Amino acid sequence: MNEAYLVLENGDVFNGKSFGYESEAVGELVFSTGMTGYLENLADPTNYGQIIMQTFPLIGNYGSISEDFGPGGAHLKAYIVRDWCQEPSNFRSEGNLDSFLREKQIPGIYGIDTRKLTRILRNNGTMNAMLSKTPNLSEAQMDTLKSYKVENAVASVADKDSAETIAKACCCSDNEKCKYNIALWNLGSGYRLSKALNAEGICVSSILPYTATTQEILTAKPDAVVISGGPGNPVENTKLIDEIKKLCDKNIPILAVGLGYELLALANGAKTEKMLFGHRGANQAVKHIGTSQSFVTVQNHGYTIVANSLPENAAMSYVNVNDGSCEGIEYTNFPAISVSFTPTADVLNSFKKMIEGGASNASK
Repeated sequence: MNEAYLVLENGDVFNGKSFGYESEAVGELVFSTGMTGYLENLADPTNYGQIIMQTFPLIGNYGSISEDFGPGGAHLKAYIVRDWCQEPSNFRSEGNLDSFLREKQIPGIYGIDTRKLTRILRNNGTMNAMLSKTPNLSEAQMDTLKSYKVENAVASVADKDSAETIAKACCCSDNEKCKYNIALWNLGSGYRLSKALNAEGICVSSILPYTATTQEILTAKPDAVVISGGPGNPVENTKLIDEIKKLCDKNIPILAVGLGYELLALANGAKTEKMLFGHRGANQAVKHIGTSQSFVTVQNHGYTIVANSLPENAAMSYVNVNDGSCEGIEYTNFPAISVSFTPTADVLNSFKKMIEGGASNASK
């Protein structure tokens, strides 16, 4: 493996070895705390424009499994691990992580002090970084590094999850098995959300692109609308926010997840802000305020709702156990369940009850 360097926006340089696809890269450096699920993390469209660092020291021990990665491509800029397993052991494994990254054209670096790098990000916040063949960047490279910004994120990833691809995650092959007419508004993470819905017996019967209007959604006569997660800064999606405002007036049950959760809040007058280092990983603890029950959730977001900006028709329903940030919102003037994390079974069961209570009127 060749020498490689990770150069941070603040001037810090980390020396390591390259693996995966041979290429330099620049992106927004963030860390993910999951101990497993690295293939799902690599495939997550929410990582668009980012360099992902795994805090768990050994990654790749069950190899590459195309079924777990999913049908879409990779959206991250580069991948960082402390060590990668060169001889994975799993009956489903199709190869090692290095070969997999090469196939997906994802550049990587390993052998760096990921603990130190995590502390830098925790103390100073998310920052830009460049994966380079040299520790000494040119003036042009430094300009590129410092000026980098994740832009046009939803449009860059949402079209890659085609309606046909998402439909494959639906549990029904014919309409007779679909109890309700569920419309999925895909903002990028539609495929994985469809699988989560499928696991709880909620079948998606129509898939709408991020460019859909409220009128187009109503044409499908849905009993409920699911707004998926996706990448980027939520405030940049002004057209989506306007359409969601219109949807809220239709009294149709809504499940909003991730970016969808943030956009629903913005549509109702709340504010969002960028977090210092975000919540990324499969071990994020949240508490339901009404019952005081705690849950371990899967999260991948760098923005949060400002709790004291919630309008009169909204109240915080879930709170992050570690930092007290808002993780879910309930609305009093229209039926909606809204969470920042991948919906748990409890959330989806509540959604089903909401559909059952509103399906008779929702499509009228």
